[in-house]
Amino acid sequence: MRPSPSNDAAFGATVTLRFGEPGGPVGHAELAIGDAVIMLADEFPDIGVVSPKSLGGSPVTLTITVPDVDGSVARAVAAGATLDRPVTDKFYGDRTGLVVDPFGHRWTISTHVEDVSFDEMMRRAEEAGDEA
Repeated sequence: MRPSPSNDAAFGATVTLRFGEPGGPVGHAELAIGDAVIMLADEFPDIGVVSPKSLGGSPVTLTITVPDVDGSVARAVAAGATLDRPVTDKFYGDRTGLVVDPFGHRWTISTHVEDVSFDEMMRRAEEAGDEA
């Protein structure tokens, strides 16, 4: 079943494809965020499909660049995500925050705010130390 595209308020994602019964688990969905497509599904433990939350965490962090990181992080938290790292300006020229969605997926959300040369980035990183 191919629904008409809908917009996700947290990340500006568009649902471009969704398989599953209305009101039931999602067997396969595709989200478009900018030029990227992310494929996902609800948990189906009997076939080994589980979420990071069920596994106790994830070594993977999804990273997206959005026009307004502050607004996107606020909308994600309002939609049920947990704020892991508040939005701050980073030494490499991005304004970035990190949220964990209700399923346990980690999302780094960024807005590029300035171009930084490699040498300047290294100087700033050293200056930031553990706060980087």
